[in-house]
Amino acid sequence: MVKLNKIYTRTGDAGTTGLVDGSRVAKSDPRIAAIGDVDEANSALGLALLHLHEGPEREMVVRIQNELFDLGADLATPGEQFTPSEMELRIIASQVERLEHDIDIMNEGLSPLTSFILPGGHPASAYLHLARAIVRRAERTMVAASQAVSLNPQALAYVNRLSDHLFVLARLLNAGGAGDILWKPGATR
Repeated sequence: MVKLNKIYTRTGDAGTTGLVDGSRVAKSDPRIAAIGDVDEANSALGLALLHLHEGPEREMVVRIQNELFDLGADLATPGEQFTPSEMELRIIASQVERLEHDIDIMNEGLSPLTSFILPGGHPASAYLHLARAIVRRAERTMVAASQAVSLNPQALAYVNRLSDHLFVLARLLNAGGAGDILWKPGATR
């Protein structure tokens, strides 16, 4: 359980931040950039929730928001041991598999794609597309960070699958794909 009595600590005033093991890195470190991108995606999901009523779609987004905090903790934990423990949160294969299962179930009721889709439609869909784009950035940042430090391979798989999940969920909320805004190549020439 996390308990924060004081929000500011002044420990980052010199441009560093702490990792789970107590070590400090520059706030410009690629690992910290990835954590920031994950946090930004989570914030966009919070906006999507403003437009979702109780139901399975809302439950999925709330679960994903919690998992994104777990992902941030995973990214903030240095080392090469990626098995979760009492003290270390790690993304695990079953979380990736659950995203895949959700994608398959949601995709069953969608009409096949006939064009690329522009972000928009239902307000929740628009925010899910925003979150999806930020997750893609987080994935790129995580890949860059993984070239310098060891990152959990399941964390990388999770963000890759999450962007697909958010895309399919956005389509589902756009009247099962009927409300998708289709790209019309060259339409404004």
